[in-house]
Amino acid sequence: MIYLDNSATTHPHYEVLESFQKVADQYFANPSSVHRFGSEAERLLDRSRKQAAQLLSVDPQEVIFTSGGTEGNNMAIKGIALQHQNRGKHLVTTLIEHPSVMEAFKALETLGFEVTYINVDQNGKVNPEDIQQALRDDTILVSVMSVNNELGTIQPVQKIGELLKAYPKVFFHVDHVQGLGKIELSVKEWGIDLCTLSGHKIHGLKGTGALLMQKHVRVFPLLHGGSQEAEVRAGTENLPGTVAFVKALRLLHEDHKQKVNHLRRMRTILWEGLMLRDYCKINSPEDGAPHIINFSIPGYKPEVIIHALGEEGIFISTKSACSSKQPDVSAVLKACNLDYERTTSALRVSLSTTNEKDEIDLFLKKLDQTVENLQATMG
Repeated sequence: MIYLDNSATTHPHYEVLESFQKVADQYFANPSSVHRFGSEAERLLDRSRKQAAQLLSVDPQEVIFTSGGTEGNNMAIKGIALQHQNRGKHLVTTLIEHPSVMEAFKALETLGFEVTYINVDQNGKVNPEDIQQALRDDTILVSVMSVNNELGTIQPVQKIGELLKAYPKVFFHVDHVQGLGKIELSVKEWGIDLCTLSGHKIHGLKGTGALLMQKHVRVFPLLHGGSQEAEVRAGTENLPGTVAFVKALRLLHEDHKQKVNHLRRMRTILWEGLMLRDYCKINSPEDGAPHIINFSIPGYKPEVIIHALGEEGIFISTKSACSSKQPDVSAVLKACNLDYERTTSALRVSLSTTNEKDEIDLFLKKLDQTVENLQATMG
């Protein structure tokens, strides 16, 4: 099997699974229970929070453990909007955000909030000046992803954060789900108020993640109940999942530079291979994240190619896994002003550090065979 759909999810590390199983078995008490067994679980939770904070260069009280990217994005966007709506109801985001961000903003529009959706260039990149021009006296939130999940475009988050420092009443949220472990990001230095992370994109488990929320930030909770997670996320803590998430973070930091360099080498091999094929049109920017290449094969439905490659044990995707069953046009590619042929025939290859050159070579060979077979069938 050749798995090239790592932006959708990654294979969990064995050590992550081991951590989960051990904690689920030995620390199954509720961390809120007052007995010794509960106190031991609570201490493990506190230790995990401190480890996560150290790895992410934030303070422990700024780490809110969540069920992943969708919850983190909703918690940040709706939480800020509902908490600060008396100060303003204007929000700013881009046209190429993940569905969990776009749908959260659309939901807020039904509650009377006004959203400005910023255009991007043909590479899917937003201009920080466009965001600055969109700001108004009643703007309370700007939300921009660090790495686009379809194209791999790296957004100028640092520049946006710098310019927003001149607007202290505007909160800055970054969806860092695709960027974690792939590109550099500093929550503190770049003026990021809220930052979403997910475990299953870094060889952790589904249902795990965190929202990094700086101490000065207040949000309206999505879940009410107990006082868990600094009273912004009620509910009994998922201790095994949290420990597994922190384990994945720790493994991510081991030999980090070598891992990123390996990803870049594999992406270069894939990029050069696709460039040689005249039936391919690469949609990703050359300076994109080291793990994603999006390309189109005009004239062919992506589902047909995906299924054909799947028969050969090679797994790639189209669009975002969270929107891949929606109508054919990629909203992200459409926002980049690509033609209809390309927006409806896009494929995404997303790499992990376990992928090697021989897998990419075989993928390219099987892609050639698939296109030849389709041409013969249509011929």
